[in-house]
Amino acid sequence: MILIFTDELNPRIEYISKVIFSTILQQEISFTTNPSVFLQSDLPKLNYSGTRFDNEIYIQPHPIIYRKDLSKLRIHPVEYKNEKYFFESSPDSVFPFDPFSASFYLVTRYEEYFLSTRDQFNRYQANESLLAEYGLLKKPVVNIWAGMLAEKLKTHFPELNLPKPRFVFLPTIDIDNAWAYSHKGLWRSFGACTKDLLHQNISSIKNRILVWTGMKPDPYDTYAFIDEIYKDSVVKPVFFFLLGDYAPYDKNVSWKNKYLRNLIRRTAEKYPSGIHPSFAAGETNGGKKLQQEKKRLEIICGLKMTKSRQHFLRLHFPENYQNLLEAGIQEDYTMGYPSHTGFRAGICTPYHFYDLKKETETSLKIIPFQVMDVTLRNYMNLNPEEALNEIETLMREVKNVGGTFSCIWHNESLIGQDPWNGYREVFIQMNHKGFEWANGNA
Repeated sequence: MILIFTDELNPRIEYISKVIFSTILQQEISFTTNPSVFLQSDLPKLNYSGTRFDNEIYIQPHPIIYRKDLSKLRIHPVEYKNEKYFFESSPDSVFPFDPFSASFYLVTRYEEYFLSTRDQFNRYQANESLLAEYGLLKKPVVNIWAGMLAEKLKTHFPELNLPKPRFVFLPTIDIDNAWAYSHKGLWRSFGACTKDLLHQNISSIKNRILVWTGMKPDPYDTYAFIDEIYKDSVVKPVFFFLLGDYAPYDKNVSWKNKYLRNLIRRTAEKYPSGIHPSFAAGETNGGKKLQQEKKRLEIICGLKMTKSRQHFLRLHFPENYQNLLEAGIQEDYTMGYPSHTGFRAGICTPYHFYDLKKETETSLKIIPFQVMDVTLRNYMNLNPEEALNEIETLMREVKNVGGTFSCIWHNESLIGQDPWNGYREVFIQMNHKGFEWANGNA
């Protein structure tokens, strides 16, 4: 048990203390606003208040932690050990910055509540973030700061047992297009062929015919390959299925299609699965569509669905998460950037969403991811060797702090041919490394 003294125990302090100590460091905590209780306690303890008493571990809070409104902040960097941090503390604090306030700012995605320059899909851009500005986007800084606090506590209280958290490997797979050519119906297939003819895309027409006649497997049908990767592993990927109505950004086959329904059922029997809310369901007013699509998946599987990841990784705070909560979703896997690898919220441990509009912690668990196949190839233009190096670098960062490494792949990126030449091998090597490290080896 770790005792925390504070002048005023409010929802922000209670929440971020739980994230740092309970969620990351796996320690029980208690609070007191009574100086006498704090000073007389023999528990490992930390003073997070406006007044230092003696030689205790002391951090002066930044004013953001006491605020009850949501307003844009002017943030100045704080230099510490050749790194840039933010939210200054006091000269007599153990750090020149306030790790509680800084962590709160990042994990709540405080900066995303304000108007910013957004991309063509109305998404918050990585280069708008404070972590990108300070060159910290590829560091799990919240976990690192938690480790720094743990070291201070261990120095002051050698009897305190602070085991290092274990590395967790959590791959995920999105099924945006279950097949390239198969099972798409007569009119849609006819339209695709006509489009290929107009663009003189002879190779595509040839491939379609070979697939339709059974002379060649559908290139996106990589499900047997995926099964082979995970057949002997306790690690199982989480699958997300797109079941929205057909639209420019939602082009999976119909949720009524018997082949898709069979695929979903077979997959859900073997792997944890969830809904991939459509582009339309990702709008701030898309709550009803989200519930409809979730219901479709539940009808197909005969199971209650509690996991979700937004299509196109579209997140608007707090509306999308409020919609998920209303739909009964318990876990969301959207926290990451489409254009950049790294740590969008500065953390690599699953944690609960804090609604800044309502100033309350919610039951929705956020599972951040660090890398996506499309980011590596389409945004960063990495060849397979470079992509594997990028993945392993991020995995090492996560392993160093005992966090959860999560990634996004698509069935269509595992085809083993153009335009994804070499990426199937990247997937294989990533999984081998993940299995090894998750088992405590290396």
